[in-house]
Amino acid sequence: MFDTIKFGKALSTLRKDADMTQNEVADKLNLSRQAISKYERGESFPDISVLVMIAQLFGVTLDQLIYYGEPTRGESSILKNVASGNTDIVAENIADVVNLAPLLKPSVLSKLSHQFEKQGIDISNIILLAEYLNDETVVKLIENASFDEISDDLLEKFVPMLNHDSKEAIFQKILDGEMDWHFIKALLPYADYITTQIEAAVVEGVLPRNVLDILNDYCWDWSTTEYRKKR
Repeated sequence: MFDTIKFGKALSTLRKDADMTQNEVADKLNLSRQAISKYERGESFPDISVLVMIAQLFGVTLDQLIYYGEPTRGESSILKNVASGNTDIVAENIADVVNLAPLLKPSVLSKLSHQFEKQGIDISNIILLAEYLNDETVVKLIENASFDEISDDLLEKFVPMLNHDSKEAIFQKILDGEMDWHFIKALLPYADYITTQIEAAVVEGVLPRNVLDILNDYCWDWSTTEYRKKR
């Protein structure tokens, strides 16, 4: 797994071996000294496009520079292709994409994530990627996701990050029977506009009548909270 701290230490060593100050490196790369300092401490990672300039500055190959972070083979391939401007990037597995998510632009991350759509990417991985992806990509991934390992706790952490279309996609999964109807409890606090749809689905026999208990409990909690606030 790529380690930004190990990469930072190697970057610091390269700079010192070149007898350069952080200010000098910053000037060469058209960056601030603070940015270089954060790179060296592993608190942040250079924009992928900057990696090529860093490699040229210190006289190492791009492969060598990336290797300092001890990436997996798949991570190394992704970083090298992105830094080289190669648009035909292929990810070997979703774990590499998840690990590199904080380092990649949304456009690149979306392209990599789409490769796993047809395979039914597990919802747990979508949750890890959601804050780095654009909304449209999240919706598409949810529509093709596998929900085998989803839990109430996991869904409760995930739902607040979603836009309206993503929440609708999850609700549709419940209506289609691909997700257990109990998950409505975790969805409702962030999508209370689906209450009428829930009632209609019960009337039509799409959802069991037990769902109304969840709906009634939610409405009672909400009204009680509002009453207490008014007092």
